[in-house]
Amino acid sequence: MTSRKTKNRPRAARRRRLSAAVQASPLQNLYCLKKCSKLCGRSSQQTVVLRFALHDVYPVPFVNWPRSLAESVPKTTHAMKHAFLCLLLLLPLALRAQTTVQSTIRHSGLVREYRLYVPRAYTGSRPVPLLFNLHGYGSNNLEQEVYGDFRAIADTANFLVVHPNGTRDPANNRFWNVFLPSGSGGPDDVGFLSALLDTLRLRYQIDPDRVYSTGMSNGGFMSYQLACQLSNRIAAIASVTGSMVQSRLAACAPPRPVPVLHIHGTADATVPYAGNAIYVPVPDLLQAWARRNGASLTPTITQVPNTNTTDSSTAERQVFSGGRNGSVVEHYRIIGGGHTWPGAPVTIGVTNRDMDASREIWRFLRPYRLSRLTVTSAAGPETPETALLVYPNPTTGRVTVQLGAAGLAAATALRITDATGRNVRAPVRPLGNGAVELHTASWAPGVYWLQAEVAGQSVYRRILKQ
Repeated sequence: MTSRKTKNRPRAARRRRLSAAVQASPLQNLYCLKKCSKLCGRSSQQTVVLRFALHDVYPVPFVNWPRSLAESVPKTTHAMKHAFLCLLLLLPLALRAQTTVQSTIRHSGLVREYRLYVPRAYTGSRPVPLLFNLHGYGSNNLEQEVYGDFRAIADTANFLVVHPNGTRDPANNRFWNVFLPSGSGGPDDVGFLSALLDTLRLRYQIDPDRVYSTGMSNGGFMSYQLACQLSNRIAAIASVTGSMVQSRLAACAPPRPVPVLHIHGTADATVPYAGNAIYVPVPDLLQAWARRNGASLTPTITQVPNTNTTDSSTAERQVFSGGRNGSVVEHYRIIGGGHTWPGAPVTIGVTNRDMDASREIWRFLRPYRLSRLTVTSAAGPETPETALLVYPNPTTGRVTVQLGAAGLAAATALRITDATGRNVRAPVRPLGNGAVELHTASWAPGVYWLQAEVAGQSVYRRILKQ
């Protein structure tokens, strides 16, 4: 009688040979993927989902793989074992194919996760740009790293890409806290991303003049929030299928122009192009940011060549130019497009193939420098009264204080008092762009006064701590 252990030897031997083949040569990747597909039993009746960055293993189209990274799960323990085997077989190659750091920081009592992609060109000998790439609601940083992929671009252009994770809501979905009015509670995601930037700057050579943010859906919402509340550190942003809620847009008042690129499908059923009771309509959002930046409210419109006639969509480019300090608001209107990332490696809805969102985002972001965007316009002479900038205000945590284009080097005797006139202490941290950051965590809610001696004059600013 043949024992179970002896009976399984041929299959175990095949698995060992396949694992060796994966590690032997990258040229055998496609062969290994085909073998793994067969071994895992991928069929119309039973598909096994690999929560794995297949793009790192071999540049084959995702189109023939399962529609969602989480919609199809094996029904039996036997199939589950095959799925884990596939992951183990492909893991050694993936570790060789990418340079990704997975780590955590602690912020506001929570352990927050992130993935950092370090391009092959990075040497640490000179500062390079950093791009925040933020996932959508219910997704995570690994899925965003693959779906809205910048890694090949980063390898060529030499910039770092960080993929943070949002926290989980009561339904266990990861999210960014941007849907309720500011000050309504919930995770301090702006503070977390600012702290993450601090952490990365201690470990890597990052150019503080070239820090950008982009994201998909909820990640696009979060990028807009960074444009509002962290404009002293984020030079420009791009949003794919995101928007803003009315209360956040009304409270948004960045002290300088923020370049914005917005990509959105007209047939998006998740974040409707025309808006709803919660989300601002895309045309209104573009007008609001063009107005904030001092750009033309009438865009120049050009058609994107329809190079793919089978993707059920076309695209047009709208440019709101003439903004202060060279800022632009730009929009790709994907006519017929769904809640998708144009040019993505996997089709999960109507996905435009006439353009590559990742390439267009980097093309848009890369020229902008924070120092140039914060230069005061030549509309008139800057006075001490108009030069001192304090934001965000009201605040729930950190406050940035900046003396116009000159920076706080020209300001002395920075003093803070409460409503009764008593001095209040606040840790001060230089930001490196002519500004300092005040930490107000120890302040009780209420009204405070900031006094600075500027060019021999006392200038006051009222700060509201919520």
